Amino acid sequence: LADGGGRLRVPVVFLTNAGNCLRSAKARELSQALGLQVSPEQVILSHSPLQLFSQFHQRCMLAAGQGPVEENARNLGFKHVVTIEALRKAYPLLDMVDHSRRPKELPPPTTGFPTIEGVVLFGEPVRWETSLQLITDVLLSNGNPGAEPQDVPYPHLPILACNMDLLWMAEAKMPRFGHGTFLLCLESIYKKVTGRELKYEALIGKPSPVTYRYAQYLIQQQAEKQGWKAPIRRLYAVGDNPMSDVYGANLYNNYLKSAQQSQVQAEVKRSPQAASPQTEVSLELRNDCNSSVESCESILVCTGVYRHNGDVPKKTEGHTVETVFHGHRDFCFDPSLVEASHVVQDVDDAVQLAFKKENWS
Repeated sequence: LADGGGRLRVPVVFLTNAGNCLRSAKARELSQALGLQVSPEQVILSHSPLQLFSQFHQRCMLAAGQGPVEENARNLGFKHVVTIEALRKAYPLLDMVDHSRRPKELPPPTTGFPTIEGVVLFGEPVRWETSLQLITDVLLSNGNPGAEPQDVPYPHLPILACNMDLLWMAEAKMPRFGHGTFLLCLESIYKKVTGRELKYEALIGKPSPVTYRYAQYLIQQQAEKQGWKAPIRRLYAVGDNPMSDVYGANLYNNYLKSAQQSQVQAEVKRSPQAASPQTEVSLELRNDCNSSVESCESILVCTGVYRHNGDVPKKTEGHTVETVFHGHRDFCFDPSLVEASHVVQDVDDAVQLAFKKENWS
């Protein structure tokens, strides 16, 4: 991908469902690992597209996750941010699971704490019981967790969630819990307590089409900076996770195809995407961007979550293939969406394949 001077020869973005760091830190990490200069503008973290959700930027938002949560929220445009830790300090009687952290004596009543007007879930937190309890408290109390409980408000406060990965591959032999597992816990608790479905204002990160649209937008900006004259027709999305990388690329490919057929509105209604605000953002971006891109090809590598072990359903020839769907509740399972356009051994093979298909040397 890089020339002799370490500069990228083609527009590239690095799309990760990680969100517990700053874009600049992830760019530095990639630069060191790859031995070439990756700029923060080439990095899309799970929460990067939240910059588009300006209707929430003036609200007082509870932010959950780990790493520089507050700084990330402010960099995205959120002006009034409350962390789980700040909420816990303001209301010490809420966090009661860990006996060693319970207050030894009754604290004075909290005064002057702002009413919370929405929730941003950046990624899996460290103490799940604390975050699950406090987020539920905020939803059940309409943003006033210190008040006497009234009727449970429904619909509840808006929730923006980033990164739906149930599992991710680390150094262990088996995949580890991701933020999708935390969301599953929160959804189950809310439903068990209230009898109602937890709703999301938006789900961001792979496989959300909003994230792929944002990636295309940044790729086209890079192409302009590099002085590319020819319009970009094809995107190649390389990843190791069939349920996020491949599913997302294929879902976005469907969006691109529907746009070409001038049936955008009809396709949005039929799409597996449940939350309408996301499709609206997607359409907004569609109008912002030069619409030369015709397809997004998914390339699955075997060096991460996927290891040639039958996770991905084979072509369905007139019979239903049973497989466990690890995707998020709000994305319906379509076996064809987890079938990659190409399966290769590693990223190097993926790049070579893309160059060959584009007739690049």
